[in-house]
Amino acid sequence: MRLTHTIQQARLARAYLPEPVGLVPTMGYLHEGHLSLVRAARAECASVAVSIFVNPTQFGPNEDLAAYPRDLPRDLALLEGVGVDLVWAPTPEEMYPPAYQTWITVEQVAQPLEGAMRPGHFRGVATVVAKLFNVIQPQRAYFGQKDAQQTVVVKRMVADLNFPVEVVVCPTVREADGLAMSSRNSYLNAAERAAASVLYRALSAARDAFEAGERDPQRLRRLIVEVIETEPLARLQYVSCADPQTLQEIESPISGGALLSMAVFIGKTRLIDNMLLAG
Repeated sequence: MRLTHTIQQARLARAYLPEPVGLVPTMGYLHEGHLSLVRAARAECASVAVSIFVNPTQFGPNEDLAAYPRDLPRDLALLEGVGVDLVWAPTPEEMYPPAYQTWITVEQVAQPLEGAMRPGHFRGVATVVAKLFNVIQPQRAYFGQKDAQQTVVVKRMVADLNFPVEVVVCPTVREADGLAMSSRNSYLNAAERAAASVLYRALSAARDAFEAGERDPQRLRRLIVEVIETEPLARLQYVSCADPQTLQEIESPISGGALLSMAVFIGKTRLIDNMLLAG
């Protein structure tokens, strides 16, 4: 496994990789969710590259950039164990030198949900992913369904800007009690960690209602709210029942599939989760 830090090093190492190359973009502090993406890439590609970069441009001014967990030696040991060929761990200065001034803005699909709650977030995401693609030149890139809106935004950017990259979306990996794996779960104390399972319980209640025939999106949203409200440590920021492609809220009875999603504060920690309803 080759570790690189600069753009020049990464490009040079990439030139020697057998194709197709699969890229797994991460912000580090890896968990089983990330490793599942690496395994999917390993199964489908001749070479696997992983980026580790806590991207400052996707954090807002009052968000957790400074506190975001980092442990590069641990990450490298995990990646070595799952057969990664190339790791690129650039610095913020490498990615955004002093004269930097170019940004990618995806329009409609980046505006609701996380885009509304975190202004500028998806501008940072789209820009850094484009830079990762330009340097690594992967044939496939692997993302987790947990960040559902991110996958929609990246797919839109890839289509609109004609990147020769297949975006592969892999299922959310969950803990035994259903909590979606996330690096931010490390912020939770024991009581908050127990409370956090309410997100999956709420989504599951809405899914069960849908599978039993409920097609009213407002009732599904209300069901999620009711379950979240049973947990004293949880504070709901938003709940959505939206079209999986456009991310526009569904107001009439659901005729096809839908994306249920939410953001919830457990104590001071903001968690997101989602579930796809099959049409």
